[in-house]
Amino acid sequence: MDRSSQHKGSTERFSRAAVRPRPRLASQHGFTLLELIVVISIILILAAIGAGRYYQSVIRAREAVLHQDLQDMRKAIQDYTRDKECGPSSLSDLAGTYLNRVPEDPMTGAADWTPDNTDLLIDPDQTCSGITDVHSSSDKTSPFENTPYNSW
Repeated sequence: MDRSSQHKGSTERFSRAAVRPRPRLASQHGFTLLELIVVISIILILAAIGAGRYYQSVIRAREAVLHQDLQDMRKAIQDYTRDKECGPSSLSDLAGTYLNRVPEDPMTGAADWTPDNTDLLIDPDQTCSGITDVHSSSDKTSPFENTPYNSW
């Protein structure tokens, strides 16, 4: 054999070995610690954003229920006063005919409303006074309207 053909065969042998991939060791499978930290950090950031939005939506829902309950009770007070020609002496007077039941205050979780008892007559045919308005008994402030719930 001449030297050029011998050299040519050895080059082919080395070039095939260079192309062939090396087998991976067991420690080379999976993710690096840095990759895991990045993925976990992204998941935690997204969870924190989601939790904040969930909390805001819960507060907005409670405020919507508070508005609706106050509106319903104020209408029931007016209807009671017009029908009986006297204001109700307590909110429990409204239960049954004018309201199914006195609702719970969504801000406190109890039916502990603060009624306004004034001598103001809301109907010209009214003969005696009683409850004229109702408010939440919560002393918290709305984060969206910046007003106390007991002023609604």
